[in-house]
Amino acid sequence: MRPVRYSRQAQSTLEGAGVHLHRAFGFGTTSDFDPFLLFDDFRNDRPADFAAGFPWHPHRGIETITYVLAGTVDHADSLGNRGALGAGDVQWMTAGSGIIHQEMPHGDGHGRMHGFQLWANLPRALKMTTPRYQDVSARDIPSIADDDGTVVRVICGEFWGRRGPVDGIAADPRYLDVSVPPRRRRTLPVPVEANAFAYIFAGSGVFRGASAPRMVATELVGQGDDPVYTDVGNRSLVVFDRGDEVTVEAGEDGLRFLLVSGRPIQEPVAWHGPIVMNTEEELRQAFSEIRQGTFIRHP
Repeated sequence: MRPVRYSRQAQSTLEGAGVHLHRAFGFGTTSDFDPFLLFDDFRNDRPADFAAGFPWHPHRGIETITYVLAGTVDHADSLGNRGALGAGDVQWMTAGSGIIHQEMPHGDGHGRMHGFQLWANLPRALKMTTPRYQDVSARDIPSIADDDGTVVRVICGEFWGRRGPVDGIAADPRYLDVSVPPRRRRTLPVPVEANAFAYIFAGSGVFRGASAPRMVATELVGQGDDPVYTDVGNRSLVVFDRGDEVTVEAGEDGLRFLLVSGRPIQEPVAWHGPIVMNTEEELRQAFSEIRQGTFIRHP
């Protein structure tokens, strides 16, 4: 069983041209989440808090993964691509050697814009690869329902014999959207060599550590070698230690969360804003190219 290393709440912040969102992790120590760098929850029910969006900005050396639950995200880029992500859609963008793009959110009929963005690092050998998009429609994402009512959407990776539509990703990640019915306990497999985290966005529940005899409603994270019980609710981030499965029990209203894992890259990280490289010299070169208009390597 993977014990919980720690849990915490996502923090409110501003990003883009003034979008109000909650950041679960990012712009800090990367080793806990390697190969992932940043996770933002941009759920918001007030259009004024997100309408300014994320105007034109560059990326190099990473992949950005956008998952929309409600509303629409219009996107365009320097390569001439344009499109829109709707409810249930996913975009996995490999920035590679460099791309300049924009993402402009729009609320649904009730003014809601709900979604997430995850950044994944690229290994040194692929940082200057040709940029590409994988735009995935909601209808193409496998949804698996188990006998107890647990439902898992498989965005990337393999789970319960089904494979998600996103492929060719260096860190061999698994990205799952998991819904557990009220008062149900589930044990879910996680690749033992991967770093893993869960992000809760609906309902409540409890994660437990190895050899825990029962669920309790208290948090004991980081207190010695005793079994760990961790209460979770909306916008809780849970970071797991090593193991090959996690166990969770949903509360009275059920529980819905993202379960994300990936194989660590274990390379040096030099990071400033939207550019993530291996050395400071590579960072300086990237920003110099932006100023000189030579940033785009693959027109």
